[in-house]
Amino acid sequence: MRPALSHRQALRMMESSYLAAAAALIWLALYYLPVGGALFRLALPLPLALLAVRRGARAGVEGLAVAILLLIALMGPVRGPLMLFPYGLLSVWLGWCWVHRCSWWLSWGIGLLIGAGGFLVRVVALSLLVGENLWVVITRAGAGLLDRLLELLQLPLAPDLLLVQSMALALVIIQQLVYVLALHALAYWIFPRLQAPVPDPPPLLHGLVALDPL
Repeated sequence: MRPALSHRQALRMMESSYLAAAAALIWLALYYLPVGGALFRLALPLPLALLAVRRGARAGVEGLAVAILLLIALMGPVRGPLMLFPYGLLSVWLGWCWVHRCSWWLSWGIGLLIGAGGFLVRVVALSLLVGENLWVVITRAGAGLLDRLLELLQLPLAPDLLLVQSMALALVIIQQLVYVLALHALAYWIFPRLQAPVPDPPPLLHGLVALDPL
């Protein structure tokens, strides 16, 4: 006969289940609902990161595994695991950094690489699913921005393909730069109210994110 679970083990199991289910539901809402995409993207890594801060980095990994299994059951073996890129990986990385009180420069810098890499993996996977190269959309946005910059600076240049692709990649990196910093700021404002404090921001960023808690 198995021994009964301790109070701490039962609480950890319950929190892991609820927060993993919350992350999975946010992914479902992001994938299927036509509105609220920006809000869902900001919220998606936070439940599992909160789990890691409250119950340890191992609990965060276990919660991510539960969320992926739940999404595979609900969405299939292709769309479900896409949550990993980059949201699941970001939640594990940020949770680990906040548990170990790492500097924001480390968690933000590596988080930027994880976010950009995961975004590109998701673009490739979705392109295969829909049978269309979705990178073209980002390339067009980069080309439009590049044209406006050249016009603003009055430079007589004709952008080539390499320059356009570089601008598209720069857009992805800038987007992830802002996104990962926003995740840090939200966690810094919200998590202390949930008995899960995160490290203080470095002095250079303190004035930007150190607002009154929500």
